[in-house]
Amino acid sequence: MPLPELDSSVGHSFGLEFDSVLIKRITEVSGLKMEQDVIELKQNTADGKYAIKKLPGRPKAGEVTVTRGLTEDNSFEKWIKDSRFGRMANARRNGSIIVYDYEGLPIKRYKLINAWPKSLEISTLKAGDTSVLTEKLSITYESVELD
Repeated sequence: MPLPELDSSVGHSFGLEFDSVLIKRITEVSGLKMEQDVIELKQNTADGKYAIKKLPGRPKAGEVTVTRGLTEDNSFEKWIKDSRFGRMANARRNGSIIVYDYEGLPIKRYKLINAWPKSLEISTLKAGDTSVLTEKLSITYESVELD
């Protein structure tokens, strides 16, 4: 059942999909944004007053970080190997970050264009610690679109 018009949605879970491979157990997504340059046009008006007009400029590339619990799935490692060894034709991909509602249905999809992994970080390994081990993948992209 869709949410009423004035209700906000709650992201219960997140997914990452690249090349028809869906990773559903993403626990955190940070840094996802659409941004562009601002151009200042300084001019005089017809009556001689000084005015500054702000215009939209070029879109900026971005970077997003996704976090998931450490599992035997090695798709993050395979992907970052391509970029580390300069195989950018394989590393550069189009994909999506998907937000799911409480029923597991997708409610929003952010399409990342020409994305590739910049870094992979494993959480601190500490003997006797009871926290969940995670891996954070930083993905750089040229643009983001709403799907």
